[in-house]
Amino acid sequence: MTQKQNFLRNIWYYALPGIQLKPGRMFAKQLLGEPIVFGRTHAGEVFALRDICPHRAIPLSCGRFDGAQIECAYHGWRFDQQGQCTAIPALSDDQDLDLSNFQVRRYPVQEVQGNIWIYMSDSERGETEPTHPVPVVAGFEDRAYQSTFTMNFPCFIDHAVVGLMDPAHVPFVHRSWWWRSDAILSEEVKAFDPSPYGFTMRRHRLERQTFFYRLLGGDAEVEISFQLPGVRVEQIITNTNRVANLTVITPISETETEVTTMFYTSIGWFKPLLPLIQPFINTFLGQDRDMVVKQQIGLRHDPPLMLIKDADTQAQWYYRLRSEFIKANAEQREFTNPVKSQILRWRS
Repeated sequence: MTQKQNFLRNIWYYALPGIQLKPGRMFAKQLLGEPIVFGRTHAGEVFALRDICPHRAIPLSCGRFDGAQIECAYHGWRFDQQGQCTAIPALSDDQDLDLSNFQVRRYPVQEVQGNIWIYMSDSERGETEPTHPVPVVAGFEDRAYQSTFTMNFPCFIDHAVVGLMDPAHVPFVHRSWWWRSDAILSEEVKAFDPSPYGFTMRRHRLERQTFFYRLLGGDAEVEISFQLPGVRVEQIITNTNRVANLTVITPISETETEVTTMFYTSIGWFKPLLPLIQPFINTFLGQDRDMVVKQQIGLRHDPPLMLIKDADTQAQWYYRLRSEFIKANAEQREFTNPVKSQILRWRS
């Protein structure tokens, strides 16, 4: 399925963990094919600018940051957090030049629950301000994650997202003693409802208790939600604990996508055991990545993708949500969720 610069715009994307950006430091990163430099002031405020000096195109991230302004490495032009040029050292005292004519694109950013989110608008100058809030993990509103792990997938964002919500691949791709030790399939019947920019699998009792679920406590119940552009939250509630897994998918370019998974939990022993748990997380995510790598071999031939009901209905919803979001933006109207409440059945 050939795609060409078809990223969703005017929406929040996960950018990076907040801990990765120290006060008085910069961090350069490409998102949606655009070079961006993130900075955190000495006061702790986060900002993001286009990582290109408008003078001679040197990346601003190659320059110096004093905790308030960025100085270009080439000619010392300075820019504040809003992207406004504040100084051009080459000017003599009698040269009157309006510095307000020199700006770098600014991107709206927010730091929520330990994560930095960036609003990628369809405006070249970046003046468009967010019209909806940053995704939040319910139950942990004022808390940061306890662990995070990121892996790059060599694919367009659509394939990473569809793989994330695919319920039928688990017994084949994730066949392990600690997750699914057999390929015995059972009937799954789940109720879904529309939710903001996506859909939610209603909270239900988990019938198949894997090794990790048993560690969390008895009678586990699960609720899973998805929203555009690629945000999945799985809430696990047991008799004694609550754990939320936030997985976010961010396009780096047309052929590279970043998948980040993190855990929010009330469990006191989770963090000390993280060094033991992390290898399993890496393996699980790596198994999904291996399938994406193999998938690219077939996608080179641009084959039609035949999605079925009900196992692929969530994937179909994603494409409909995506299409409606693009149309709503183009027509400058409110987004109308195309998903309707429905019961889905599949074997997994």
